[in-house]
Amino acid sequence: MLQLSLSWLGLGPVTASPWLLLLLVGGSWLLARVLAWTYTFYDNCHHLQCFPQPPKQNWFWGHQGLITPTEEGVKKFTQLVATYPQGFKFWMGPAFPILTLCHPDTIRPITSASAAVAPKDMFFYGFLKPWLGDGLLLSGGDKWSRHRRMLTPAFHFNILKPYMKIFNKSVNIMHDKWQCLTSEGSARLDMFEHISLMTLDSLQKCVFSFESNCQEKPSEYIAAILELSALIEKRNQYVLLYPDFVYYLTPDGQHFHRACRLVHDFTDAVIQERRRTLPTQGIDDFLKNKAKSKTLDFIDVLLLSKDEDGKELSDEDIRAEADTFMFEGHDTTASGLSWVLHHLAQHPEYQERCRQEVRELLKDRKPVEIEWDDLAQLPFLTMCIKESLRLHPPVPAISRCCTQDIVLPDGWIIPKGLRPLPLLPREHQGAVTSGFYSLLGRAQKLHWAGVRHG
Repeated sequence: MLQLSLSWLGLGPVTASPWLLLLLVGGSWLLARVLAWTYTFYDNCHHLQCFPQPPKQNWFWGHQGLITPTEEGVKKFTQLVATYPQGFKFWMGPAFPILTLCHPDTIRPITSASAAVAPKDMFFYGFLKPWLGDGLLLSGGDKWSRHRRMLTPAFHFNILKPYMKIFNKSVNIMHDKWQCLTSEGSARLDMFEHISLMTLDSLQKCVFSFESNCQEKPSEYIAAILELSALIEKRNQYVLLYPDFVYYLTPDGQHFHRACRLVHDFTDAVIQERRRTLPTQGIDDFLKNKAKSKTLDFIDVLLLSKDEDGKELSDEDIRAEADTFMFEGHDTTASGLSWVLHHLAQHPEYQERCRQEVRELLKDRKPVEIEWDDLAQLPFLTMCIKESLRLHPPVPAISRCCTQDIVLPDGWIIPKGLRPLPLLPREHQGAVTSGFYSLLGRAQKLHWAGVRHG
């Protein structure tokens, strides 16, 4: 049996059993990792000293809870950006710093860096992974490029044009609800809630060709999507819920798992039904039937897409892309529309000018509905929408993780491994613009006064 000398610990020779050797190796590895992490942490703290930070909420929790997903949270965040126009750092707990970059010159080195230097930060985006899979939002590298090329036909004008009728129909349902509420004497309504249901209704028709009537009666699928969005936002606020093994032991984690399963089952059922239809009809007959109805939905495009090598998307890939567009499309568009209404309510003179522009365009038209070719004939309304998107973009920030040190123009250094959060006006202008034109086309006589964004 081997003898191991531990005289440096004040011990004599001991028998070197395999378990003792394993314990020593494991302990040495753990000690080395702790020392390396400690050195990296203090080195990063040294680099981060140049970045200002607001006062901490707590010595241990740092700035956690400072920015809440409420109206007060939005005001607080706007105030921080005004106070620290270049950028500032947040501490989520005692050892988890996040940089928020505000000024275009400060952001540019991150946005112009390659995907290898500043890839998507999967720490935060990873919360969406069980729901959205490897869709365009979460994928990267060759897979992202391949899917992006295959999805491009879905946004061709000839495919998007028929969607205007869908938008108009969904907006008409929402507007009828508003008229009913006002006739009953309701002085207030949650604008964002109503518009969210309208965008989800539109998306289900455009993505799945499915009539859920979710604006008029409860829908289990729609309720699951809204629940998933709320649970992810809630998880972002609590650092103790970041580890998966902790989160899925909580009631919220279990609700999240059940809602994911419900959403996936719905999408899988639609995909399987279309797969059964294609071989029966053949692609040519399938396209002819679709041409008669003048709509080709998102699932159709994904099923028919092939890459340069003739390979199709798998069912799992199709589900990921469909779920991604349901998530990204409904919340961003609803937020953008709500802010447009808010800003027009704050500036009634511009609201009236927009209304007159629409009235002039739709004069003597039956039925009174916005059409595709009208979108280019409303210059002032378009300017108002763009300005609203500039002031309150639906997605105000993106998350990145640096794989190497990045030097900013003023000499500040973002250390390797840190998570910068550039504030970017990623404008979903097309969806917001089309939806709002449909809204105004029906609501020429409705004045938005005192509208507040929920």
